[in-house]
Amino acid sequence: MKKTVAAIALSCAAMFALTALTACGGGDDRESNSVDALVENYGYQWEDTSAPILNETGAQEISFRIYSSKNASAKDYNDMDIMQQLYEDTNVFVEWENVSESIYAEQKNLIFSNTNNRPDAIYHAGMSASEIIRYASRKVLLPISDYLEYMPNFSKILEERPDIRKQITNVEDGKIYSLPRVEEMGLLQNPNLLFLNKNWTLEAIEAGAVTGLTAEDVKDGIRLTAAQMESLLTYFLNNDMNGNGQNDERPMTFVYNNWQGNQCDLYGMFGLNDNTDHRVIVDGKVTYTVLDDRFKEATQFINGWVEKGLIDEVSFEQTQDNFLANGKGTELYGAFYWWESETVVSNPENYVVCEPLVGPNGDQTVCVSNNPEVGTGEVVIFAGTPNVEVLLTYFDRYYDPMISAQINYGPIGIVYEEELDENGMLVQKELPEGKTSDELRLENAPLGICYLSDYAWENVVHMEPRAQLRLERLEAYATPFVPEGVQPVPNLQFTQEELNTLTLYETNIVNYINQHLITWLRGGLTDADWEAFKTELQSTRVGLNEVQKVYQAAYDRYIAEN
Repeated sequence: MKKTVAAIALSCAAMFALTALTACGGGDDRESNSVDALVENYGYQWEDTSAPILNETGAQEISFRIYSSKNASAKDYNDMDIMQQLYEDTNVFVEWENVSESIYAEQKNLIFSNTNNRPDAIYHAGMSASEIIRYASRKVLLPISDYLEYMPNFSKILEERPDIRKQITNVEDGKIYSLPRVEEMGLLQNPNLLFLNKNWTLEAIEAGAVTGLTAEDVKDGIRLTAAQMESLLTYFLNNDMNGNGQNDERPMTFVYNNWQGNQCDLYGMFGLNDNTDHRVIVDGKVTYTVLDDRFKEATQFINGWVEKGLIDEVSFEQTQDNFLANGKGTELYGAFYWWESETVVSNPENYVVCEPLVGPNGDQTVCVSNNPEVGTGEVVIFAGTPNVEVLLTYFDRYYDPMISAQINYGPIGIVYEEELDENGMLVQKELPEGKTSDELRLENAPLGICYLSDYAWENVVHMEPRAQLRLERLEAYATPFVPEGVQPVPNLQFTQEELNTLTLYETNIVNYINQHLITWLRGGLTDADWEAFKTELQSTRVGLNEVQKVYQAAYDRYIAEN
């Protein structure tokens, strides 16, 4: 390499300081080379995914400016080992302009409106379907699908996974305007597991506080009825379970409406596969759980536990961080919802995993979350970016599973050993003293676009031990309780007319539901309250019926034959 990354970064920084109109390798007024010229002058190649993309001259003369938010714990992307290694491997130089996530949220619209000084691309773009359609129609975004021949890794994914293609293809013109993040472990569909304090439960059994349970039942996979759980929670509430002389026990707790560890699985006691959207696919139909009378029955039942103090009131107010912090140290939690006890409490060995609770009518099911494992709108490229074929070939390398693992978790040499194991797979290094796996990952991994699916987990990188533990528990105690025909709502693409309908109604619908639900869970509801709620929800003013039609039309397109 004739010029170091640091040297190029300094030259770019100097140019940024000199002019607000152009950037080192960025801006809209730069000369773009034809592909033939790129091949002839800069050795550009895209077919060999293990060879440099540019020659040494290309490394000197072509560069790109990419704007990206980053986690506060992460290094500047220019200083990350994986980015340095990508430059060494590709000869494609990227000057990263990192900002905080909050600053990006504030500047997002300004970046798109500033035609004189846009970056070449935005990483961690967080583009919604409506934003993509809007800026695509204005010719602001590059139609990436016009350049797939220069992206062999990504093209192969789209060929093998038409479901992914459907999730990122603009309905209006059939083109792709963003690059996705794909991390498929089979975890996100069921974001809740119920954990129960083993020692407290054994004490309640010994005291005769609960019927139909023996000490031998208290192990992973314990099956509890709603009545048995109520008896246990009542005992936890009325006795000094942690022995500290204070009334600080929290019989049951969760994080209301959080993406994981939320209240939704409690609705499974009444046969509902609820989630925080209250929207799920049942036998091919987009179904809203809040229109089902069982939702009223479940809400009334859960409110009974809240009014008795069995569900901690703090559950409706605490943040995820508060919940995790309060779980450490002195044991406070009798039962809680989360993905794993190891993250929540100091002594996870004191907790067992429960099957979903069996409700008063014998129902036993779990929530089915719409949390997607395919993240759309992760990277966008601006129309008019010079030498865009080179940039797309560079981003294409991120979809190589060996690179994807390092983009997502951290680089070889820091997170992974230099030597692969006997199966040719990455081996995690021992954690540095005083560092958690989360801290090491956030510091050294940019996250963002990647492709980690079955092939990667079987041939390239092992799941993190805690991810594997989650998967094993979910397969044993959650997924068997999802009824046949129930599925999450996938990423859907909408027409402009459909997006106009969603824009008109959807935010108000979400607010309307949430305001009533939290009031009812904490204060109760009457049959009259419920009937008035359903009537108003389906009225032309609130518009749930119109929104349901939009989702159904989009889902029907999604499942239709190509």
